[in-house]
Amino acid sequence: MPDGRLPAIAVLATGGTIAGAQPDAGGHAYRAGALAVDQLLAAVPGLGQLARIQAEQVASVGSQNMTHAVWASLARRIDALGGDPSVDGIVVTHGTDTLEETAYFLSLVVRHDKPLVLVGAMRPATAPGADGPANLYHAVALAGNPAARGRGALVVMNEGIHYAREVQKIACAGVEAFASPNRGRAGVMRGAHAAFFSRNDTRHSGASEFSLRALDAAGWPRVDVVHAGVGLGDDLVDFLADRAQGIVLAGVGDGNAADLALQALGRAAARGVAVVRASRTGSGRVARNVEVDDDAAGFVAAGELSPQKARILLMLGLSLTRDPARLQQYFDQY
Repeated sequence: MPDGRLPAIAVLATGGTIAGAQPDAGGHAYRAGALAVDQLLAAVPGLGQLARIQAEQVASVGSQNMTHAVWASLARRIDALGGDPSVDGIVVTHGTDTLEETAYFLSLVVRHDKPLVLVGAMRPATAPGADGPANLYHAVALAGNPAARGRGALVVMNEGIHYAREVQKIACAGVEAFASPNRGRAGVMRGAHAAFFSRNDTRHSGASEFSLRALDAAGWPRVDVVHAGVGLGDDLVDFLADRAQGIVLAGVGDGNAADLALQALGRAAARGVAVVRASRTGSGRVARNVEVDDDAAGFVAAGELSPQKARILLMLGLSLTRDPARLQQYFDQY
């Protein structure tokens, strides 16, 4: 800090592999969220030399069990901490399975620009070579760095810094499981020092028009993802169109699908269901009217967003509008 004092960092724990414990030290099985946040912090060498820590246990789940209710609790608590002048930055410990989704959601609904860093681990805390302590050290250091302010939610894994919109879990195991395929990492950590490569040029945090209040008023619109592949027909799409306010197509290639599935999606859009085309490939940009006539069908193109992030943005968008043109503007901006 400019005045020489240690930054004050709030650590909000939600469970995950970073807090996981193994019943058998020689095996692969473990229970996520088994350790409390104080135990995680105690395992990080030198943490007290980085920051003054205040810790809270928000949840204790594997992130495959993350819920909208926990998201809401996290966002409200982060907003409260953002308004507390005694807090300089915030860290959220999280399971890796849905870490990118929580980060993107928070990047669109939190209302301040203080550093917000999400962090996890690919190995449980009791495993040989556990990566959690190093990742958590880097996360606290980054949250206390004034250069992290105003960049939206950040993710730190394996010394890499990622913007919430860009980051993806790309492997089911191994410490090199996170990447930002389209625009690259935001930067890197070297010990307690951060080196940023680029600014975040998408709208986020206080610049977002989304809010928990609008979500609550809309009842958290239901949005489902349909995964395209050989043999996908119209019956699944028709089934979801009777139940969901929005459908995201995890399409082949450039957000495409078989004719029967696209026809069913067109029927859904004609009934007022919001339909977004994304790609299951993991990178690239789904543009409008390339292989599919989005204008005629009333579809929205997801751009660079993965299907799972397109689902989040569509849910937020539907809390404000059902107009496909306005929804497309959201996908172009966020």
